[in-house]
Amino acid sequence: MVQISHTPDGRRLEVARQIDTEPAAAWRLLTTPERWPEWGPSVRTVDCADERISEGTTGRVRIPGGLWIPFEITTCREPTASRPGRWGWRVAKIPATGHRVESVGEDCRVVFEIPLAAAGYAPVCSRALDRIEELLVEN
Repeated sequence: MVQISHTPDGRRLEVARQIDTEPAAAWRLLTTPERWPEWGPSVRTVDCADERISEGTTGRVRIPGGLWIPFEITTCREPTASRPGRWGWRVAKIPATGHRVESVGEDCRVVFEIPLAAAGYAPVCSRALDRIEELLVEN
């Protein structure tokens, strides 16, 4: 599903998918930097000292072509039964895609919040959701 929504970071294009897994499993996958290359088509390698991200975590990602780009996690709030988990970051000091996990009964909904100026990134996020679903449902 793709739609424009108001997020804590302003109006964003959201690319979302409901996945047959518990929210905690999706949250762990999305907040473990060493696993980002497994689901992120634009991430080849991650250099980050933290096993799990939190607000203030920094590091760098290597993208296709070999370029290393620095990142900083600007927000990170774990999901609870009553509110979604959400993390956002700056990549090369530019506000980038937000990541959200919501409870939907016993399943979850994973959402990417894309800045409107980067709407062309939606197909990459859709592919990431395919990979996330494959990783979570096969386990």
